[in-house]
Amino acid sequence: MPQSIPEDSVGIVTPQTIHFDQPLALACGRQLDNYDLIIETYGTLNADASNAVLVCHALSGNHHLAGYHSAEDKKPGWWDSAIGPGKPIDTDKLFVIGLNNLGGCHGSTGPQSTNPKTAKPFGPDFPIMTVADWVESQARLADHYGIQQWAAIVGGSLGGMQALQWAIDYPQRLRHCMIIAAAPKLSAQNIAFNEVARQAISRDPDFNNGHFYENGNVPKTGLMLARMLGHITYLSDDGMREKFGRELREGKISYDFNPQFEIESYLRYQGEQFSKAFDANTYLLMTKALDYFDPAADADHSLSAAVRNVLCKFMVISFTTDWRFSPERSREIVDALVTAEKRVSYAEIDSHNGHDAFLIPNPRYMDIFSAYMKQVIADIPQTDKENN
Repeated sequence: MPQSIPEDSVGIVTPQTIHFDQPLALACGRQLDNYDLIIETYGTLNADASNAVLVCHALSGNHHLAGYHSAEDKKPGWWDSAIGPGKPIDTDKLFVIGLNNLGGCHGSTGPQSTNPKTAKPFGPDFPIMTVADWVESQARLADHYGIQQWAAIVGGSLGGMQALQWAIDYPQRLRHCMIIAAAPKLSAQNIAFNEVARQAISRDPDFNNGHFYENGNVPKTGLMLARMLGHITYLSDDGMREKFGRELREGKISYDFNPQFEIESYLRYQGEQFSKAFDANTYLLMTKALDYFDPAADADHSLSAAVRNVLCKFMVISFTTDWRFSPERSREIVDALVTAEKRVSYAEIDSHNGHDAFLIPNPRYMDIFSAYMKQVIADIPQTDKENN
């Protein structure tokens, strides 16, 4: 429980579930006849709905971006450091929406939801999702709020990929696009990491071909291994060395196979916690969406051609020790935008936190983030700002 809720917090927040009856056609050839999206909002939407910011989440993220669900919560939302009064995404001036994507496991329609055709959970029968599918569902969410054009769409990692897809698919509907610690498509190495994680889950004896809900078990070991593998790729060698080194839990070697090094205990703890909070089928879906993302594929594999029609301004941020989505991958996006003669700013932040750096309030990162978001606020049409 927080001793007291900080003044720069959005405070106690309540998620909302929005139902959509219009069928959603998916890239895989199937459709969702209807679906729910669970969201949280912070700040106030202005009269012309022009001060709205969409925050897209990464692989294991969700709608709970900032604030607390109750006074007893020990931790705020996953991006509380960036969202709130006076923070980079300033909720005194902006209306912020965070959502759990379709296929998620935190309240939006996904594998755990009831399949109306069988009256059982969808499980592995839930359709494969793509980043473009998510963007389409998010566009309908914007319509629900009467948001014709986002002031900005912001995302880190897989969230940054969604922001880029938005700029390509709906160029008229956003003024700014912030892409943080992302890539224009996955490398073969990244696809390989995802496949190992999926194999860890699917080969767990309790996975039951994805129908584990029916027997009351979960593929805990598989989820733990997938998370442990993923977490290693989110950290940097420097960061792990600084945080854990080769420290022994008991100060001496025990000559057995129990965890003895601090890093071993840390990874097991992360895996254990994740296995209690995340759905195995959702993990498979999210990693496949990552694998399939490649907006240049429809433009003869030319990213500059893919972004030829974008209209928004871009801010691209990378981190020096991020080897999952290295700065070189961010520069691919920047180079394509420059070639296409688009307006883009780029910052490479010195950090030892690896891919996780986009979640950590590094002072230079926060300064750059804040400076760019002030430009986002300045670009809100003047008549609308006067109504704030």
